[in-house]
Amino acid sequence: MSKGSDIVRIARKHIGERYILGASAPKNNAGWTGPWDCAEFASWCVYQAAGVLYGCLKNSGDPAIADAYTGYWQRDAEALGKKIPVAAATATPGAFLLRYPAAGLVGHIVISDGKGGTVEAHSSNDGVIASTIANRRWDTGILVPGIDYVAGPPAPAAVAAPALVLRLRKPPMTGAIVKQLQRALKARDCNPGKIDGSYGPQTAAAVHAFQLGAGLVADGEAGAQTLKALRVKLPRA
Repeated sequence: MSKGSDIVRIARKHIGERYILGASAPKNNAGWTGPWDCAEFASWCVYQAAGVLYGCLKNSGDPAIADAYTGYWQRDAEALGKKIPVAAATATPGAFLLRYPAAGLVGHIVISDGKGGTVEAHSSNDGVIASTIANRRWDTGILVPGIDYVAGPPAPAAVAAPALVLRLRKPPMTGAIVKQLQRALKARDCNPGKIDGSYGPQTAAAVHAFQLGAGLVADGEAGAQTLKALRVKLPRA
């Protein structure tokens, strides 16, 4: 049985390679060197380690054309795999951390190195990188069936949550900082709709458009990196 550490080892060989949102990776091509997007990279690493499709539109059929997406990772985590707390995934080499996609948008998925770090296809600016789990928003950790995982002791500091992430929620997130964000988006020709201080679908779409143009993780969520790029100041604690 393949080990979680095998996924990390496979992934690390591709640090530095190119990222393109929507790129397709043939899962059965062991020599593929990109371009990647985050879900294609994660699913390709699973296939290379275990010979199974996971997080794809169809987890059966031709692995050369299987389409991976964070929404399919969410589906499989709930129906096929095992969801675990972010702290547990942080301490487990080869576990995955997933940010669910909002309607009409994409999420983000990374591979845990078991020590608070990640390997991930990050963005068009950065490509495939080693990064960190802390101070980023995650919805769940995931263990993929058929992988032998060995978890270490959790490290609370490695899973610190971000101070603020503006995103689609019900009821909507509101406030002065959302209004600042909307004004900054409009100034950059990314139309957020009405400047009303409410983080709705049009504002999320405008954030996504800005992130694409700026080479950031394009998930439609405005965390510290996106707010900094837009020169929106976080409120003081």
